[in-house]
Amino acid sequence: MIETTLSDILAAIKRCIPQSEGNIALHEPRFAGNELKYLQECIDTGWVSSVGKFVDQFEAMLAEYTGAKYAIAAVNGTAALHICLKLAGVTQGDEVLAPALTFVATANAVTYCGAIPHFVDSEEKTLGLDPHKLESYLAEIAEVRSDVCFNKLTGRRIKAVVPMHTFGHPVDLDPLIELCTRYKLELIEDAAESLGSYYKGRHTGNWGLASALSFNGNKVITTGGGGAILTNDGALAKLAKHITTTAKVPHKWEFYHDMVGYNYRLPNINAALGCAQLEQLPRFLESKRALASRYREAFKEIGGIRFFAEPDFAKSNYWLNVLLLDEDRATRRNDLLKITNDEGILTRPAWNLMHKLPMFKESPKMELSVAESLERRIINIPSSAVLGGENV
Repeated sequence: MIETTLSDILAAIKRCIPQSEGNIALHEPRFAGNELKYLQECIDTGWVSSVGKFVDQFEAMLAEYTGAKYAIAAVNGTAALHICLKLAGVTQGDEVLAPALTFVATANAVTYCGAIPHFVDSEEKTLGLDPHKLESYLAEIAEVRSDVCFNKLTGRRIKAVVPMHTFGHPVDLDPLIELCTRYKLELIEDAAESLGSYYKGRHTGNWGLASALSFNGNKVITTGGGGAILTNDGALAKLAKHITTTAKVPHKWEFYHDMVGYNYRLPNINAALGCAQLEQLPRFLESKRALASRYREAFKEIGGIRFFAEPDFAKSNYWLNVLLLDEDRATRRNDLLKITNDEGILTRPAWNLMHKLPMFKESPKMELSVAESLERRIINIPSSAVLGGENV
């Protein structure tokens, strides 16, 4: 195999995406359906805030699409994850297991509960939390007493584990579920990036107590800002709805709140946008998978770098496409980021690992060699649905 140059990699990316005079975004929204119609209805009727038919409709559409029994809309994905952790009973001083390789919102939501993120390693086949390495780690540091898991090193309760489906690729959930059962841990999925992704034929977000979705402007579908909680537990769904709407007890005129709640309501006008986007989701996913297929083919014969493909047990939405440098080529990452961005092809590295951020430097962590390697080697490349074909 001929030595690969940065120009070879740049050329391979260019062959996969439409040529444009402007910059090629990493991921941009596509508005080609009923967005204007639904937004105009909100404006014409005056129902633009936190009450209106589109909120209910959006929740129903999400539940139907994902197969979850209940969906509760929220103002953003971080707020949704915060509420998921509250529903799981995460409280002050608890530890919550979360990947070091994740967006900062995962760890932030843990701290909103007064809890402590405990960072764990990832595996290369999914880019997400490694359940097998976690099993070995818990065997060393955890013990279960009276159906409660404790960290033997800190004395704190370990209450939950939060796998994040990195760039839309599902974590290997079956062994993680078994581990949660054994160690009495609540499973909360951070599914912010994985709308349209499936693990063994079932949509992500259905495997634990609850899960969080995000509809930020760079996600597969967008509500501008926005998120949602998915759960299959009716009592939890009712509680989630209550505490995300300031815990106000329904009444024609009285303002009575029976517990500490949060103003995490998704405005009707944002939900209207989401309804129009959900109507187009199958086309978006088809287009994104077509783009991923082109990338995979283009990088098949290029040495020192590979296109990251979904694991065999999953069907991914390919939210953000990933190039993965070989370890001995990791020093070329920044050069590749520079040459692509200079060409107007917007690329980026993975997030800085959570334990390297100042607010989480003292958080407990396991050995993180795989996450540290992935951090050095990941490059995200343009992934917008519009790049995949004319069907969107």
